[in-house]
Amino acid sequence: MQVLIVVAVLFVLFVGGLVIFGVGIYNRLVTLRNRFKNAFAQIDVQLKRRYDLIPNLVETAKSFMAHERETLEAVIKARNMAQQANQKASQDPANPQAIQNLMGAEAALTGSLGKLFALSEAYPDLKSDSTMTNLMEELTSTENRIAFARQAFNDAVTTYNTNREKFPAVLFAGALGFQSAMLFEVQDPQEREAVRVSFA
Repeated sequence: MQVLIVVAVLFVLFVGGLVIFGVGIYNRLVTLRNRFKNAFAQIDVQLKRRYDLIPNLVETAKSFMAHERETLEAVIKARNMAQQANQKASQDPANPQAIQNLMGAEAALTGSLGKLFALSEAYPDLKSDSTMTNLMEELTSTENRIAFARQAFNDAVTTYNTNREKFPAVLFAGALGFQSAMLFEVQDPQEREAVRVSFA
């Protein structure tokens, strides 16, 4: 009888230890998931700022580049698509498909803005316009903030994914609903290239 009691006590202690261990793993993963979701919220703030600047930029350019209507419309279309993709991603930053769609939309927006800036070089009056200059400076500042926020998000995602994949968490993570999170990576090859300065 005493042997059964000892076995029962050991079994209860073992199961209790597993439960406490499992709760610890669960709580750690929840904390890390919330950190990368918060980091995405910082990207979201900066992207919204960028989306708000773009219509003003296009309106200013429109007064100088009236016959470049197709390019201006492409920028607004790309901005709207990126904004929609960002809304979906901000609802669930843990959804890899939503992040993938946002990265694609952001790459398209960056490409269309690049075309607008390339065309603006042919319009000296536009380049010297104070409103355009101020908007370009704000946009550049916002792009830098987006880059910093994206780095913080990627760091948080990497920490989460690493902890999720470590033993013994890997045994429980999938069953507890902790899926791998996706990094917010640069998709535009031009964005990966270093900026070239020319004094010619």
